[in-house]
Amino acid sequence: MTDNKDIYSQLGVSSKKEDVHKAIEKFDKGLFPGAFCKIVEDVNGRPDFCSIFHADGAGTKTSLAYMYYKETGDISSFRGVVRDAIVMNIDDMLCVGATGPMFLSNNLGRNKTFISGEIVATIIDEYYEYSKKLTSLGLKTIMCGGETADIGDLVKTLVVDASAFTAMKRENVINVENIQTDDVIIGLASYGKASYEEEYNSGIGSNGLTLARHGTIKHEYFNKYPECFNENIDEKLLFFGNYRLTDRIEKLGLTVGKALLSPTRTYAPILLNALKEYRTEIHGIIHNTGGGQTKNLHYGKGIKYLKNNLFTPPKIFEIIQNSSETQWREMFSVFNMGHRMELFCNESIAREIIAIAKKYDIEGKIIGQCEKSAFKEKNMVEIKSEYGSFIY
Repeated sequence: MTDNKDIYSQLGVSSKKEDVHKAIEKFDKGLFPGAFCKIVEDVNGRPDFCSIFHADGAGTKTSLAYMYYKETGDISSFRGVVRDAIVMNIDDMLCVGATGPMFLSNNLGRNKTFISGEIVATIIDEYYEYSKKLTSLGLKTIMCGGETADIGDLVKTLVVDASAFTAMKRENVINVENIQTDDVIIGLASYGKASYEEEYNSGIGSNGLTLARHGTIKHEYFNKYPECFNENIDEKLLFFGNYRLTDRIEKLGLTVGKALLSPTRTYAPILLNALKEYRTEIHGIIHNTGGGQTKNLHYGKGIKYLKNNLFTPPKIFEIIQNSSETQWREMFSVFNMGHRMELFCNESIAREIIAIAKKYDIEGKIIGQCEKSAFKEKNMVEIKSEYGSFIY
């Protein structure tokens, strides 16, 4: 790499999506303008209820699943990206206190030249199977079908998205506008093996995969998989890393490919339990997806989010950073870096919420606190880590 400044942007991706936010800023923000998800009138017109319709997906992680499948023949890699698409919806909706039932629809766009009917069948099957899994964990999830579009003129390999719908009582909404300047921040680890997971989770989630792929995987894949990158990007930025997909990470017991493909962890069982016990005392819940540890900048008013007791970043982020030579400041603004769910509350109930997480073999801890921002109505994030201090 000759210039490692803001690699994510050079790869044609934005962690902050400023242009997207600008495009939608004039539109109605719903019943609770500051909430984590847009909340609208109840579908049945009940004045004390509201509705939430959400859409999200696995992003460019699908391209990695395709490459891993081609390298290894492991078709289960596509099951993981289905979970990514579902969890990116479900856990966002849990952030506003929605506890189901959740109605789910799948949305696939494929290039038939590369994505076979067998792969599509595997993907659709996983939407149903993971809906059953979530239901077994206490979050009733109903699969409602979906759409598969053959759009090879537009999509090089595969797009895996999902949409979800639910309704809830307005009085039960968790609105991040209620975050207080004396709240503590509880972080829930994104890595490890939860009691409801089948294998160790690297903690990667679904964000930053464009940088993770190109910054970690060797350039030998450039000629092998021309369908897996944007040909308008400078070649030196494409697959410029140090690893093959099948290289083994001994510390994790996973290959590099499997570590990058670890499905996004759902925190549904923990959040359902915490909401049941402490709903009125939880001031906000934030899912650290796009923007990583700087996601908070969009929520609350005049809050300084001081994060000074973070988890040690999991091995996968150390590998990505070392291989890509990405600056640590950018790493924290792209990836979750070890915790992907935050709850905001008074310190008096923090221990109880952390104990709930522990029941499911997920580490939780107070990773920081909220203070008054130095910029009046504008939010700040200050990260104090072993790799330096950063203000956003």
